[in-house]
Amino acid sequence: MGVSNVKQWSRIVKEALDRAFFTAKFLCLLHVSNTYLCTVALAHGPSMLPTLNLSGDLILADRLSVRFGKVGPGDIVLVRSPQNPRKIITKRVVGMGGDRVTFSVDPKDSRRCETVVVPEGHVWIAGDNIYASTDSRNFGAVPYGLLQGKVFWRVCLFHLLISFHNTFFYRLLHFILLWGYIKWNIIFDCLENFRIEKDNILNHMPRK
Repeated sequence: MGVSNVKQWSRIVKEALDRAFFTAKFLCLLHVSNTYLCTVALAHGPSMLPTLNLSGDLILADRLSVRFGKVGPGDIVLVRSPQNPRKIITKRVVGMGGDRVTFSVDPKDSRRCETVVVPEGHVWIAGDNIYASTDSRNFGAVPYGLLQGKVFWRVCLFHLLISFHNTFFYRLLHFILLWGYIKWNIIFDCLENFRIEKDNILNHMPRK
């Protein structure tokens, strides 16, 4: 193996490792921020009308409020569905552990009401549109541990598109879409980069 080949091979390996370390650091930062600080979600459907739009809203939810117990009645939260753990739903907190909650069994008949006491360590959640919401009236109070974040910011997609000519909204949309893209696709991109770097290294290795 010639000296020049060794130097070239070493340089390629060093560049590949540098890129791998940078990608790993970035993924760690992304994972920490998304898991422990803040997350982006798309809320759509009729259950939270008129607060959230049927056509969809982009929302930001902070995770620290949930972790430090800073969630209370009136807050809009992201919740892992007790009926389908793969699904994240958006609802409003109506009662905390120990609270008495009165709700309408049949939204079409206001005379049919029930009162329950929310168990400790649980929350009672409901959609703002009780006529089109599946919530605690159907599956009962949910464990506090299913809360994923407290919503603190939202923007209507329709209004955002109308204001698309505005530089601020344009950049904001790009930031959110980029965040979502990175969140769901960065791993696949990294794997492809690793594959390319591996092929480069193998191609530059001296043949016996």
